Parts: sequence; C-alpha cells; structure tokens
Amino acid sequence: MAKLARSLLDASTLCAIASFSGRQAHVNTAYFAWADDFRLIWLSEPGAKHSRNVRDNGSVAIAVFDSHQTWGTSDRGVQLFGSARELKGKQAEAAERAYAKRFPDYRREDNSAYAFYSLRPRRLKLFDERILGTGVFVTARVAADGGLSWERTEVYRATS
Repeated sequence: MAKLARSLLDASTLCAIASFSGRQAHVNTAYFAWADDFRLIWLSEPGAKHSRNVRDNGSVAIAVFDSHQTWGTSDRGVQLFGSARELKGKQAEAAERAYAKRFPDYRREDNSAYAFYSLRPRRLKLFDERILGTGVFVTARVAADGGLSWERTEVYRATS
C-alpha cells in the first residue's frame, strides 16, 4: 500500500484541498510536496479563504490525481483525510526545504507573502484501476510514523 500511495502522490504536483467553515465547504488547488510519513505541504496566502478555514477548523481532505487521465481508461488517484495547520519556525523551514526540492524554481523572495501549511493524514484512500481493479478503493489508516495499515476495501460495480 505504501509503495502505491507514494506512486500516486508522485503522479501529480497539484492537489485539491477541501476545507470548511461552519456549513460552507471550500475547495482550492495548490502545488504540493510530500514527506515520507505522507504529510502534504503546500504554500498559501494566510488571508485566503482556505487558509482562514484551516486556522478555524483544521479538518481537511485532499485529492491528488493526474488531470491528464482520460474517461473510460484505467484511473488512479489518492485522497487524504486529516488535520492541517500553518507551519511556523523550524517546521516551516523543513517544509520549505521539501517544497524547494520538489519545485527547484521555488524562491522564497518571490513568495514572501505566503506561508507553508501541512496536512497530517489520519487516513488515505487509494484508487488505481490498473493495480487494484476497476471500482476498487482501499482505505488505510496512517500511523504517526507514516506506516499504513489496511482499514477497508470498497468495490463499486455496475449492476446488470
């Protein structure tokens, strides 16, 4: 599962971040980096709606998928669910190193109005039709050290 999850995170540099405030949902796209323990890191303006939502309620879901996939062929992606927060101090510095490693053109001076954020996933949901089969979703619990343990498998099939 961990190998598959890593390959899915490598498949795209963009993610969709879902947050909410009260009863209002919000989604934002962002470039992201990730760590071995499956933490996702992104850069955002602290005054943006999704950044304010994270401050108010850290419950976040993120979807990562290759947007070049074609309907009707084998699809793949990963969804991560957990707690997000703005990073400060040494954690922000470590996040910046990870981000700059994935995006070599990143320059702090060009992004000084932005802050780093991180999602610590508690669960992730894997979807890779080539490997898992059509309509198969595998959910895994994520340990603090990034270890994965199977939680459940869902299979969605057309009824005839």
